[in-house]
Amino acid sequence: MSRSIDYFFSVISPWAFLGHAPFLALAARHEARVNMRPVLLGELFAETGGLPLAKRHPARQRYRLVELKRWREARGIELNVKPSHWPFDPKLADRLIIAAQIAGQEVGPLAQRLMSGVWQREENLADPATLAAVLEELALPADLLDAAGQDRTAIIYQANHDAAIEADVFGSPAYVLDGEVFWGQDRIELLDAALSSGRAPFTP
Repeated sequence: MSRSIDYFFSVISPWAFLGHAPFLALAARHEARVNMRPVLLGELFAETGGLPLAKRHPARQRYRLVELKRWREARGIELNVKPSHWPFDPKLADRLIIAAQIAGQEVGPLAQRLMSGVWQREENLADPATLAAVLEELALPADLLDAAGQDRTAIIYQANHDAAIEADVFGSPAYVLDGEVFWGQDRIELLDAALSSGRAPFTP
C-alpha cells in the first residue's frame, strides 16, 4: 500500500531547496504520495519559539553559512548563500504552488524552479512579474498568478500552518510520515530508512 508524506516547506528556505530534489526522488523510489504544504515560516517560527535569522546570535548566523556551504558541496548543487533578493516576502510564491495544486498541475517542478530562482538565479520572487515569467517558462497557465492572490489559496496556506502546528512541525523542510516528523534535509536518509523498514513511527 502506498504511503503518504506531508511535506512542509517554503520557497524562502535554503534547506528546502537543498533537499527538494533528493526528497522527491526518495518518495518516488518508495512510491510514496507527497502532500506539498507550503507554510509561512515567519508565523511558524513565531508560534513555535523560533527566531528569524536576523535575531539569532551572530555565532548561529555564521554557523548557518558554513553549513550551507557544506551541504551545497555534499549535494553537488550550486547555491548562493547570500542571494541578492533575500529575505523577501514569500507569501505570493508559496501560494502560487497552492494555486497550481488546486488547478491539478504537477507542482514539484514549479517548487524546484521557484527555489532555484531564489538560491541560484538571483530572482526577486516577491515581484509578480518574475513569477509570471516563471509560469511562462514552465508553460503553466498565466491565471495561476491571479489565483494565488485569491481567498482560496490564503485559506489553504493558513490550513497548512495549522496542520504544521498540530503535527509538531517548527521549520522547513519537514517531512511527516505517519505522524513522525523528520525536520531538515539532513534527515532524508533517516526518512529513507523508516520507509524501507516499515517500522512503526517513533513518538516522544
